[in-house]
Amino acid sequence: MPKRPAPTTARNRTSVPPLDPMRYAPTTARPLRGKARHMAYHMDIQPHWHNWAQLVFSMSGAVRVSAFKERRAAPEFLGPLGGRSGQLPGPWGPDPDGPDSSYLVPPSRAVWIPPGVVHAVTAVEQADLRTVYLHESAVQQLSGDWGQCRVLDVTPLLRELVIQLATAPDGEAVDEPDRAREQGINTLILDELRRARSVQLGLPLPREGRLRRVCDAMLDEPLRHADIEGWAAEAATSARTLSRWFTEELGTSYGQWRQQLLLAKALTMAARKLPMNLIAAELGYASPSAFSAMVTRAVGMPPSRFFAEA
Repeated sequence: MPKRPAPTTARNRTSVPPLDPMRYAPTTARPLRGKARHMAYHMDIQPHWHNWAQLVFSMSGAVRVSAFKERRAAPEFLGPLGGRSGQLPGPWGPDPDGPDSSYLVPPSRAVWIPPGVVHAVTAVEQADLRTVYLHESAVQQLSGDWGQCRVLDVTPLLRELVIQLATAPDGEAVDEPDRAREQGINTLILDELRRARSVQLGLPLPREGRLRRVCDAMLDEPLRHADIEGWAAEAATSARTLSRWFTEELGTSYGQWRQQLLLAKALTMAARKLPMNLIAAELGYASPSAFSAMVTRAVGMPPSRFFAEA
């Protein structure tokens, strides 16, 4: 079995601000804007927000996108980066809408982030991050409800279209032939988004306290403990109390939450084309058949089908 990386701590993480979003702001003239950024292993992009919608995914390597419900940008709030986008300066007050969410995203998936949602990105492994910013006029062309964060399938066509989307910031001239090409790419990207299938991979997160520390530790090292008793001991509480925290604060059981976490981890490994027996062993299953049974129970299809597009 491959050696796992050492546990991640605050001391060995790299935390950086977002690249100035206002230099990539979408407009009615350029309603879709692309941005590219290389992320080293366990690099964090600090919490920030935009007044436009955003599609986040990685061309290679897995990332974790965290969305926070404590604060949403109001139209009249001008962020410290200038314009209607900002990096949060510090703590903010609670909101009764519900818990935060975390999404583990392999290259075959993307996270949709509506306007005004505070979010942060962490590289689970070295990643080539791509972002598409969408102006309100572009979002209005999408059918259905796009007001909540969601995980989407990334088709090969959508992946190639995003690669072709220009990533130069404002200030660099765009001639008419390039502008016409960009408009054509925009039309196809919006069409692919309309067709994109949503995937249930989000993990609710508590805002604070011991349960939040347990969840963060599980995200970093899901196999540190084999059962709820081990995590309860680390949190200096009982298994019964920890189980109650999951139910009361997140509306799910410990077992269901951990199952979703393992599915997301499995997707990141499947995206690297690792064999099923290695994925099962890495996630602590005694056999590939036991892992296959878990996946089938959770998503209603065998791993071969669930991971087919990873």
